[in-house]
Amino acid sequence: MKFCKMPYERPNLDKIKGEFERALTNLREAQKPSQAVEAVKIVNSLRNSFHSALSLAYIRYCMNTRDEFYAKERNFYDETLPHMEALLFSFYETLLQSRFKEELEKTFGLQLFNIAKMTVRTFKPTILEDLERENKLSTSYANLVSSAQVEFDGRKLTLSQLKAYELSPDRDTRRRACEARYEFFAKNQDQLDEIYDHLVRVRHEMARKLGFESFVPLAYLRLKRSDYTIEDVAKLRSAIQIKVVPLIQKLREKQKKMLEIDRLKYYDRPILLKEGNPRPVGSRVELVEAARVMYEQMSDATREFFNFMLTNELMDLDSREGKYPGGFCDFIPDHKSPFIFANFNGTSHDVEVLTHEAGHAFQVYRSRNFEVPEYYWPTTEACEIHSMGMEFLAWPWMELFYKDCAEQAKLVHAWSALNFVAYGVCVDEFQHAVYQNPDLTPQERRKLWRQIEAKYMPEIDYDGNLYLEDGGLWQQQMHIYESPFYYIDYVIAQFCAFQLLKRSFEDRVSTLRDYTKLCDLGGSLPLQGLLKVANIHSPFSEEVVESVGKWLYELIDSQINRLKSSS
Repeated sequence: MKFCKMPYERPNLDKIKGEFERALTNLREAQKPSQAVEAVKIVNSLRNSFHSALSLAYIRYCMNTRDEFYAKERNFYDETLPHMEALLFSFYETLLQSRFKEELEKTFGLQLFNIAKMTVRTFKPTILEDLERENKLSTSYANLVSSAQVEFDGRKLTLSQLKAYELSPDRDTRRRACEARYEFFAKNQDQLDEIYDHLVRVRHEMARKLGFESFVPLAYLRLKRSDYTIEDVAKLRSAIQIKVVPLIQKLREKQKKMLEIDRLKYYDRPILLKEGNPRPVGSRVELVEAARVMYEQMSDATREFFNFMLTNELMDLDSREGKYPGGFCDFIPDHKSPFIFANFNGTSHDVEVLTHEAGHAFQVYRSRNFEVPEYYWPTTEACEIHSMGMEFLAWPWMELFYKDCAEQAKLVHAWSALNFVAYGVCVDEFQHAVYQNPDLTPQERRKLWRQIEAKYMPEIDYDGNLYLEDGGLWQQQMHIYESPFYYIDYVIAQFCAFQLLKRSFEDRVSTLRDYTKLCDLGGSLPLQGLLKVANIHSPFSEEVVESVGKWLYELIDSQINRLKSSS
């Protein structure tokens, strides 16, 4: 079914509760395994119906945040989701206590029970109001950022539209564009501080009510991190600081020479080539057609997937006023349909959407027939392997998007990806410190951000921008507000995706086969189990971080030299 024709009806919470509780009673009172299995299937069907409505409402709200109907629906789900979480908590408790647990594990898989064990530790009815408040605060951040209308060169632009000017090869243009962006955040700093202050406090209060000392371990449980620890993540950050940050610094020196500037300012950092980073050639329609050709040639599986997306109009790619910034992939269970949401802006971002978000969509398309909703998606860091991995697996087709600048585009992609990990660990360490010290004032948080920046991005120069000099950069990062502790998942996944790129140079066929196998497994295994199946080394090893980082550095350096010699 085409997305525009998918019917939406607000779920009747009372009716869902009644049917859910009857199914749980049947699960408790089951006299034989088949009755317990049937009760679980009914619960899963109810959850799929609710989440289908939720996804439709959320996507349509994001398509136009000014749409009053779907804005009200978003508010409805902010209030309703905690009650669905309460029902899910009851389901997990009942599942774990079932007399037919062994038979249910054989039918639905052990990972469902691992998830249940973690989830029952993240909820009590006493935190229902706190969860509602958390959702509303996150929505208020989304509304504020979506409302941005930035004056630039006589035009009013959204933050997504402004990004194209921030990546201009003209230094003065990108300086003014960046200043315009951060002027918006500076003007709204008090409100941004207030929203985050309330979020930190409400999350800390929930953690205390659930018996945790801080929100940090609760956040790890909410993200279903079952086979690595807070200490493992700290080791990853340390390995990056010691082994990778010096390589990034060497490349920053090369960047200055390539841009022919004495000092690298904050608005120069994303620009890696003197003539500017390559931009894709063609309109949205032409880029989508290029993606269709690419997925047609990549494999039978990718061809089937992308044709499904096109036939059912499951992408919204144009940037416009009132549209939520950024991009994401969602899934509508009752229609077994992924959906790709993005804001094209004429930069390499557009190609990344057609690879990164398509990687997410490909994975959930391959996992769409699982009976267990928990298996549609894996844990978030594994999800990002699918997206970042697809970005690199698409390299042989870059000429479709960039024409004569395909090699430059690959260089910028790899180089930007390596640069990113330093920022990624900044965000993660910042969040650990904030939630371990929930009473910090907004000023103390900004000072903390600057201290962490100095560890991982010591070369950053804000050119006298007071808002950024004061430590405000992190406030533009949606994940910090809406998805706490998610951001390190991009770093974990990046080191896995780098390995896929390296292997694709050696044996493209087997690499794509392992990648597809990874997607097929969905969320049926935890992260480390998925990595083993896909023949990817764990990034929590300093040796892996060092060897992968060094390999990528050498690839980037050789590509720089090759481009120099050909110019």
